[in-house]
Amino acid sequence: MLETKSRSTTACVVGGGPAGAVLALLLARAGVEVTLLERHGDFLRDFRGDTVHPATLDVLDQLALAEKLHARPHRKIGSMGMIRAGKRRELADFRRLNVKFPHITMIGQWDFLDFITGEAARYPNFRLLMNASFRDVVRVDGRVCGIRYREGDEEHEIRADLVIGADGRRSTTRVAVGLRPRAMGVPIDVVLFRLSRRDDDPPEGITLRLDGGDILGLIDRGSYWQSFVEIPKGDGIRALRAAGIEAFRNKVARLAPFVADRVGEIESIDALGFLDVRVDRLRRWHVPGMLIIGDAAHCMSPVGGVGVNLAVQDAVAAANTLVEPLLRCQRAGIPVPRSSLAAVQRRRTMPTATMQLLQRAALRVDLNGATAGTGSAEDGAGAGAGLIGKLMGRVIAYGIRPERVRNERILAAAGGGGAR
Repeated sequence: MLETKSRSTTACVVGGGPAGAVLALLLARAGVEVTLLERHGDFLRDFRGDTVHPATLDVLDQLALAEKLHARPHRKIGSMGMIRAGKRRELADFRRLNVKFPHITMIGQWDFLDFITGEAARYPNFRLLMNASFRDVVRVDGRVCGIRYREGDEEHEIRADLVIGADGRRSTTRVAVGLRPRAMGVPIDVVLFRLSRRDDDPPEGITLRLDGGDILGLIDRGSYWQSFVEIPKGDGIRALRAAGIEAFRNKVARLAPFVADRVGEIESIDALGFLDVRVDRLRRWHVPGMLIIGDAAHCMSPVGGVGVNLAVQDAVAAANTLVEPLLRCQRAGIPVPRSSLAAVQRRRTMPTATMQLLQRAALRVDLNGATAGTGSAEDGAGAGAGLIGKLMGRVIAYGIRPERVRNERILAAAGGGGAR
């Protein structure tokens, strides 16, 4: 028989990814009692989104945390480019933006999450539970009032005034309350791998290399290239296995000749990471007593690396809206109204839907139009280095409706008030 232990909190956030961790930090700074659950024992997962966009850096700067984050090992990338027929053009140029952080910061997601949860741990009303696997919600009279989770051989129950599901693209919290996302068709999947980087390698930053309908992505991570190849959705992985590892290595060497001498580092097809590319969105992000945010509410494709930024924007919008209702609940037992949960969804639906529309359009262009023409600056394709590159840089860097912390309780903690 499993032992059941009970706890209580004002807000229970399920999922220690970017959305959940940032929301927990913001709530803790405002004085809300918050418990964050992470099902793993650490944050060390490879091939996660490692991009911290200018919009997220602006939020951290509001909290007096951007400089502290940049003290950790990272890379600054000022543009995203494409190389086709040996010629490069900038798809998105962040350097042309008149902002405080005109770059994407590349930092391991494990390092980012360790940083965010470490800052949250400075507040006595924050609690982080690792190795805590969500099992189900607790309901009273149809309202979610907590969760059950397992830690080792023990089952635990947390009673909470509000549960926030931020447990990613394979969310079990949304399943537990009967919320199902609407899938939008995408034509690709992605295989991921690493290649060592050398000091004399070209300064690629974030680059797509295109040839003959094949697409290779390279992201400069300092000591290695974080790399990916797009494959057709469905039978793409089977075709990859049938062709064998040597054919895959030859493809990578053809797309990026400067790494031809190290493609042997790709040991086998089984050593490749596989990303089932999805774009989906919940029609409704909430039920009484529970809100869903981040990838659990809307799965983004890898295009532009915007998933982390969208998740953080959800967290900021949720904190701005929910701090006061949660504090009223904490003081006087007044339940968080469903209208407040609906307000978060209304705030974030348009920017999310618009970005998903742009991503799906970009994926169609990748497969159907990527190799049409030479893309030289002389024939006009180099316009990405000018106005188009600046506009795309703005969209990728900030999204459609960037969020800023508006709650004064959160901002007042910037000087460390209330921290341990």
